[in-house]
Amino acid sequence: MDKLICLGIESTAHTFGVGIVDSEGNVLSDDRSTYRSPVGMGIIPSDAAKHHEEVCEKVLNNVLEKSKINFDKIDLISYSAGPGLAPCLLVGANFATELAEKYNKPLVPVCHQIAHIEIGKLTTGSKDPVIVYLSGGNTQVIAFTEGRYRIFGETQDLPVGNAMDTLARKIGLQQPYGPNFDLTANKGKYIQLPYVVKGMDLSFSGMLTEAIKKFEAGANKEDICHSFQETSFAMITEVTERALAHTDKKEVLMVGGVAASKRMQEMIRIMCEERGAKTFIVPYEYAGDNGSMIAWTGLLVYNSGKAKIKDRIKPKWRTDAVDIPWLRQKL
Repeated sequence: MDKLICLGIESTAHTFGVGIVDSEGNVLSDDRSTYRSPVGMGIIPSDAAKHHEEVCEKVLNNVLEKSKINFDKIDLISYSAGPGLAPCLLVGANFATELAEKYNKPLVPVCHQIAHIEIGKLTTGSKDPVIVYLSGGNTQVIAFTEGRYRIFGETQDLPVGNAMDTLARKIGLQQPYGPNFDLTANKGKYIQLPYVVKGMDLSFSGMLTEAIKKFEAGANKEDICHSFQETSFAMITEVTERALAHTDKKEVLMVGGVAASKRMQEMIRIMCEERGAKTFIVPYEYAGDNGSMIAWTGLLVYNSGKAKIKDRIKPKWRTDAVDIPWLRQKL
């Protein structure tokens, strides 16, 4: 098969990203712009969508300029169809559709979570892992079986990244919250917070409420961050270990923005060493949302012949609702 080149567009939440990837797995160019919410507030979907509309042309031009590739050499266009914030998803879907129609290119919708997994596998060399997918919008422990990525455990309420961002705002940390949360946690000591694992699922809302109460009662932000990290990451590690034991797999792959946390990585590595499994961590530049993961997964979807979904966007698209023929064909 001739080498194909795909342009991917990511716009599920705060980041508008564009990437160009070829079918040999080479990232030819990547650029992104991130919406920053007002101090003390979370993402305002309409404002984030407006940000994406304002920067989409600039981000695209940056990618084309860096790659020195024009649309004559691009074979297809993919975009993140879901899950995510509907106003943000629509910006990416509309922009991708316009480009596909203008340049007469095939248009491929991509599931955002699957893209995080596939860019992680591509960049680390992991083959058949248990996946720990941690981000602002997702907390899932996943593994491939019976033709799909199945969810073995997930949050029942808030994703861990969302909970940490909310706590960071409440205690007065500056953006970007993730790195600043890590730095603050490194200076603290442990205080008791609720540890909630329900079977294979997790709950973070009670821990978040208790952490805020303790802060308002006088606990310092260093101890709050340290304790929230230690408790939530231990919960995630427990569920991951059980999924590893159940599936009898020999690899764990960490993907998503929270996978960049050094403490989370350390806990997973220790657990894997004790079980004789290998740990793989997506490179930092692909841990957060990016267009390259959409481009690479667009190529996998397109080459498998499954490039259509019923709706242009799917804001509540689940990881385990996506058929994965390209992987099923390999195993």
